[in-house]
Formats: sequence, C-alpha cells, structure tokens
Amino acid sequence: MKKSIMALGSLLVLGAAAHAQKVEFEEYNLDNGLHVILQQDKSAPVTVTSVMYHVGSKDEQTDRTGFAHFFEHLLFEGTDNIKRGEWFKIVTANGGNNNANTTDDRTYYYEVFPSNNVELGLWMEAERMWHPVINQIGVDTQNEVVKEEKRMRYDNSPYGQLMQEIKKGLFKTHPYRWTTIGSMDHLDAATLAEFQAFNKKFYVPNNAVLTVAGDFDKAQVKKWVEQYYGHIPKGAAVTRTKIEEAPITQTIHATFEDPNIQLPMIVAAYRTPAMSTRDARVLDLISSVLSGGKSSRMYKKIVDEDKKAMQIGAGSYSEEDYGTYFVYGIPMPGHTPQEILADADAEVVKIQTELISEREFQKLKNEVENQYVNSNASVEGVASNLSTFYLLYGDTNLINTEVEIYRTITREEIRDVAKKYLNPNQRLILDYVPAKDKAQN
Repeated sequence: MKKSIMALGSLLVLGAAAHAQKVEFEEYNLDNGLHVILQQDKSAPVTVTSVMYHVGSKDEQTDRTGFAHFFEHLLFEGTDNIKRGEWFKIVTANGGNNNANTTDDRTYYYEVFPSNNVELGLWMEAERMWHPVINQIGVDTQNEVVKEEKRMRYDNSPYGQLMQEIKKGLFKTHPYRWTTIGSMDHLDAATLAEFQAFNKKFYVPNNAVLTVAGDFDKAQVKKWVEQYYGHIPKGAAVTRTKIEEAPITQTIHATFEDPNIQLPMIVAAYRTPAMSTRDARVLDLISSVLSGGKSSRMYKKIVDEDKKAMQIGAGSYSEEDYGTYFVYGIPMPGHTPQEILADADAEVVKIQTELISEREFQKLKNEVENQYVNSNASVEGVASNLSTFYLLYGDTNLINTEVEIYRTITREEIRDVAKKYLNPNQRLILDYVPAKDKAQN
C-alpha cells in the first residue's frame, strides 16, 4: 500500500481477506540500542534474518552522493571472519539466498535459510555490522561494479534517467534531489578514510533494526541475538534535521534529451507528503483510480477509447520526508505530448470536483484488502514490513493496523486531497524527449 495498489477480482480478494491473519511479533532493545523484532511462523521450515539500517542517499553529503548504495555492495566484500569472495558461497552452500537494496531512506540486508541454519544468518549479519573489512581492494572492486550498474540501468537504458530528472525538478534543497546511485565522480574522488568514516557513523546497532521471521525457537534465538550482537559497541547518536522544501506555487518546466529513446514522453510530477501521513495514503487511492493499470480512468480514456497514447502510467513513491506522484505518457503518431497532458489533466479535474462512484470506491476497498493480504503472504514480506514500519514509520504494529487507516478513507477525502495536491501550479512538467539525432521523423 506504500507504493501502488494491486487489483484482482472482488471474489478472489474477499476470499483471501477472510483468511488474513494478524501478524504476531515481539520487539525489544539491546543495551547497545539495537532494536530486535521476532516474528515466529512455523508454517514453513524457513527463516529470514534481516538488518535494516537507517541510512540512505538522503544522509549523504552533497559532494559525496552514492555512498549508501555503494555500501550496499561494499558490505558483501567480507569481514574479519568471512574471507573476501566467500559471502555468497557460504549462503548457497547452506541452502540459502540473500540480497540487499537501498532507497533514499534506508539500506536493507537479508538472508533466507532453512530453519536449521538460523544461527548462521544471525552470525553473518553480526559480522557485517561488527567486523566489515573496508579496504582499498574492496572499494576499487565495487567502484567498477557500481559504474557498470549505472551504465546498464541508467545511462544506456531507454527512459533510464527519468527519475533522476523528476527528482531534480521537484527538490531544490532536500537530498531527495539526487538519485540513490549517486555520482560516479563523487565515488571516484572519495578516500578510503571517508568510506570508513561513513561506515562508523551509520552501520551501528543503535541505527538499525534486526528482524528474524519464520520458523525458529524464540528462546534460543534470543540467546544467539545477545551472543552475537550484544557486545557490539553502540555508535554515536545519528542526528537528522529534516530539510524543508518551499511549496511549489507555479509550474516548473524542464526538458531532458535522452539519447536512448526515439519517442517523446510527457511527465507531470507532484511533490506529495511523507509516507506516514494520512494524505499520502489517500493519494495512493487516487493514483489507483487515475492510473493504476489498464482499468484506470486515464488508461481507459486516453489509450483504449481515444487511442492518443501508446502508453500511459504513473508512479507513486512515498518516502520518509516527502513523496512523489507522477503521470507519464507516450503519444501515438499524429498526437502530441501536450494533448495527452490535457486529457490527463481533465481526469484529474473530474476526481477533484466529483465524488468517485460507489462501484469504484468498492473496487478500491477490495484492492486495499488484497494488497494487505499479499504484502504479508511470505516470510520475506513480513520481515521487510516489520522492519520498515518500525524504522520509517515509528510504529511496528502498522503491519496489522495500516489497513484500518485505508478502510476509513472516504470518497470526500479522495476529492479533497486531489484538490489539495494535484494542481497545475504545484507540479513539474517534464518534456522527456529523444536527443535531436534520435527523434523519429
């Protein structure tokens, strides 16, 4: 529900919702400030061990962007007790899998093991936290890995720089204005001492949450948690000051030329409130009505009926300090991006001035119930949700209660919140066009 609302048929949804189970969990703090969440589920013989650190790209310096994402890679290099190149071998040799990901707000590592290897997962994440080896060999190796990732996913991918340009347009002072992958020039310029200082500041127990979910003996896991994590020294308190953006009061216009595309795209992007607010959740529902898949208003009108757009879609990206909602469209031959924008705006005006129908409203409710069930359908999803709700929302039990917030949203709120945030003078209009030598004639 924090990103986009998924849709399935009402009967399937209501049947699944009837079997939704409350997620039972226990949480406590170690003396060093590490927050621990234990969620026991013996329905399958697997266990997830995860650590989420409260560090993302928004915690970087303006001349050292990309550090948090770089550390997502760097902290797999090895530890005092895990030799370089051995991390993934250990995981696969013991029947597990693992991964990590970084956002503007946090970095998340996890291992999934058969339940008889839960101790191994706990030990490995403790090693990552307490004994990482951060040396020049690892920095140089991962520098090349990250550069290749940037080339593949951003620089050489069609429309790959879209989010970069949206963020740059919507945020002028907040660190959300740069991408998570950051600047390669900044990474090249950084010294080994700077990487080591970043690790010492952020990858500490009092800036993290350890979540264990799945099939395990709770008393035994508590002993292992104390054994492997209890002695790790507490770091200096991480202090943050939220950087406030001035409200957008007139349309921002921007153009970007992408050498990897042949068809132009028009984008309308709006800065929205923090993920923890009620308005952010209302905007989730609005985005579903307007542009959530092929049954949405914009797709049916602009793509199916009028056949003006080859593609139309949207993204709703909620974050700790602010969110972003954007609509994008690629025109059919013979039509212009401005036509698509005008038609999209007309759909926004409708939702700002008319209550959505009872039928649409019921469909939204069904989608909310379905997303609630699906988000907690796997042990991996439960672990991630518990960590996120604790770290970024400040309320772990939202894993059970957030759906109640969505259930109380009214049709009137949908209309009023659309009026509040989705106005022409509050947005970025981005013409995302082919480089001049790539444009179709």
